[in-house]
Amino acid sequence: MYLLEFLDGGVLGLTWWQLIVATLLLTHVTIAAVTIFLHRSQAHRALDLHPAVMMFFRAWLWMTTGMQTKEWVSIHRKHHAKCETVEDPHSPQTRGLKTVLWSGAELYMAEAENKETLSRYGHGTPDDWMERNVFSRFVWQGCGLMLGADLILFGAAGLAVWAIQMIWIPFHAAGVINGIGHFWGYRNYDAPDASTNISPWGIWIGGEELHNNHHTYPTSAKLSNKWFEFDIGWLYIRILETLGLARVLRVAPKPKVAEPKGAVDAETLQALIANRYDILAKYARSLRRTLREELRKMNSLQPDDRARFARLKRWLRKGDVTQLPAAEQSSLSDLMAHSRVLKTLVEMRTELLGTWSKTSASREQMLAHLQDWVARAEASGIAALQDAALRIRSYRPAVA
Repeated sequence: MYLLEFLDGGVLGLTWWQLIVATLLLTHVTIAAVTIFLHRSQAHRALDLHPAVMMFFRAWLWMTTGMQTKEWVSIHRKHHAKCETVEDPHSPQTRGLKTVLWSGAELYMAEAENKETLSRYGHGTPDDWMERNVFSRFVWQGCGLMLGADLILFGAAGLAVWAIQMIWIPFHAAGVINGIGHFWGYRNYDAPDASTNISPWGIWIGGEELHNNHHTYPTSAKLSNKWFEFDIGWLYIRILETLGLARVLRVAPKPKVAEPKGAVDAETLQALIANRYDILAKYARSLRRTLREELRKMNSLQPDDRARFARLKRWLRKGDVTQLPAAEQSSLSDLMAHSRVLKTLVEMRTELLGTWSKTSASREQMLAHLQDWVARAEASGIAALQDAALRIRSYRPAVA
């Protein structure tokens, strides 16, 4: 009789709605462990964690995922190094969204067998007694321990709780973030990959929803960058920091602006390179605004051409127009033939990118290039270019 009562509700004897809340809390702890410990602390070294916090996260992940720190970190670092190429372990751009979304865990496990990946990208991960003799040696025993705990706490329903815990990270991290986060959503920055922000409110997946922000500033401990964005992982980090259990090492730079300088100098160049994604994001907004204004002026355009040009709005954020699909490149070429202003804006953005993308250029050459660009932008008579030049002259290096 007591056994039947125990199996029915477990030690806690929760109602159905309490059981749902408990399951969501348990899975959220796992999400927090992945985003704070595995991702931000281990993979990108954006923060240091107290040894006790690290051990808790390691043990919790051992029981709820069976993942090894070195494997996860290695695969994620390779993803950044080879992003959107055939060597990327889980890019929907090369493998297809359906494959990554529904088979992300299988892709992870296949890459975990690649010894070269672990050797090249797994440096700096834990290699202590617990890692060698427990977490890496008895991989699935941790999940078995979690199953036993769930059955004791929740009774027969603990089996369902455990099953949800086991699929939570493979689906949300390996599938949703790696899949949808490189396929659908909005972009604050023209990062050199297909990363997107799935939602401006990073709560359900611990802030990882802000994936475009992360790929733009991968070593930042904070993933929210705009005023309307929220990163719950950052909230937890700040709480840990307040308690003396974490130390933030790096966050994304905030543009520092002051009165515009009269002349572009080496300090201006340094500040521009540090804030290049900020200037490109503002440039893209100016381009879209100018496109609307120019289309209003083109009274002689055929409706089909007007609609075709208007669809370019979503592509004008791309700094490198050679990355546009063939149809959009053709439409952009036709549009530039109709508008000298847009032609100048597109061409000068490409030139501006050359300021910091030519790795063979010396500092003096880069500065001369920027000075020439700013001079021509100010003399162009185009408001968007003049605004960009003013912004560049207003940047100041961040105070260390």
